[in-house]
Amino acid sequence: MHEKPLGLLAELTHRCPLGCPYCSNPLALDPREDELDTATWLRVLREAAELGVLQVHLSGGEPGARRDLIDITAGAHAAGLYTNLITSAVGITESVLTGLVQAGLDHVQISIQDGDAQSADRIAGYAGAFARKRALAAAVVGHKLPLTVNAVVHRANIDRIGDIVDLALALAANRVEIAHVQYYGWALRNRAALMPSREQVERAASAVAELRARHQGRIVIDAVVPDYYARYPKPCVGGWGRRSLNVTPAGKVLPCHAAESIIGLEFWNVRERSLAEIWANSPAFSAFRGTGWMREPCASCPRRELDFGGCRCQAFALTGDASATDPVCHLAPDHARVARGDPDRSWV
Repeated sequence: MHEKPLGLLAELTHRCPLGCPYCSNPLALDPREDELDTATWLRVLREAAELGVLQVHLSGGEPGARRDLIDITAGAHAAGLYTNLITSAVGITESVLTGLVQAGLDHVQISIQDGDAQSADRIAGYAGAFARKRALAAAVVGHKLPLTVNAVVHRANIDRIGDIVDLALALAANRVEIAHVQYYGWALRNRAALMPSREQVERAASAVAELRARHQGRIVIDAVVPDYYARYPKPCVGGWGRRSLNVTPAGKVLPCHAAESIIGLEFWNVRERSLAEIWANSPAFSAFRGTGWMREPCASCPRRELDFGGCRCQAFALTGDASATDPVCHLAPDHARVARGDPDRSWV
């Protein structure tokens, strides 16, 4: 008997006005004409609730590119799901936000690229994006919605974590997520330009500890250590096929947002099957669910049900074998593959 999923990432579109070099979208984007229509998304949301999902993250790309975003949000609310909008803030106008609030939106997460406006716009590849993010954040707080600020950190901004937290405080955010780049997809392609030094990572960890102590009770600071400097891998998405699922703009159902990067997996589509059938029987979900697929050193490791062998997408990206131990683990046979080459500072 499979555990029930708790969260659904609804990737409504791959369209986005920004051009961040660490984008989590796949290298091959779903075109607009292949996107699911409104009725199909509403059915998927109802099926998600029936399956046990409690919260849906409306994401992209930029979900504001969908003209039916308010209708989709209303459908999620009607299904009893907690709704979180993950947005670049570029494309969400004041009137759209008001409509989303009236439709039952529960939470907003705004991505920022840096605490410095000029650097933030340069990383995003969009002049004026920073100002629009500040404006939407103020509107969200004005509607009394909880606000999370998410900042992906890398070599170009990791030394300004204090500025990022100060910005989140100024925006009256309830939470700030300091998320180091995860190296697959676009981020793997741009890894040489993104990877911070070990010294930068150590300074960042100290900065986060000091900021948490200083701002305790004012804001929650979440931080994710970069995999490449960790001793053990993280339990990616809480374990493959255990707690979450993604639906792509074209309707494929994935165990995680980067799963399509693993060549050879078969992904079922909500256009042909129900979400419950896909969760229970999809070959992609079954491939690495549980621990039976593991080889040594994972198979006998006492951490095998803590980190579940780490990230399958990262294992495939670095070794060509999705069933390999995540190379970030210091016990992995391929651990040396996490060593990086000479950094490319072309855009930093």
